[in-house]
Amino acid sequence: CVEKSNRHAGFLRRNLATTQLDAARVEVRVQNAFTALAQLTDGGQRFDLILADPPYGEKNVGRRSTSFAQQLLDNPHLSSLLASDGMFILGHTKRDALDLPDCWKQVKMLRHGDTMMRFLRKLAG
Repeated sequence: CVEKSNRHAGFLRRNLATTQLDAARVEVRVQNAFTALAQLTDGGQRFDLILADPPYGEKNVGRRSTSFAQQLLDNPHLSSLLASDGMFILGHTKRDALDLPDCWKQVKMLRHGDTMMRFLRKLAG
């Protein structure tokens, strides 16, 4: 887990402590997500599932999004961290019209109120 806020990281740790997850397989990092992406890539990490719920960006009608969600999609480290058959689930506001880079294939999209959840797989290549 990567969380920028110490306070929210504490919530994550307490919630993880109540699960049956193997503690050796879970790490909570308090840092910027983009720094973590680079460090995890350099460490050769691969994940079957990556979830991201970044802060919502501004409405971007008629222009390319500059939101954290779009920055994640554009980040070259993200797709390299995902296992070949892995899934990336991205939450964002419905008013943030994202451009899906060529390395991603959307397999499902759900809408709940103002929130969109995109289920993505990376394309081979």
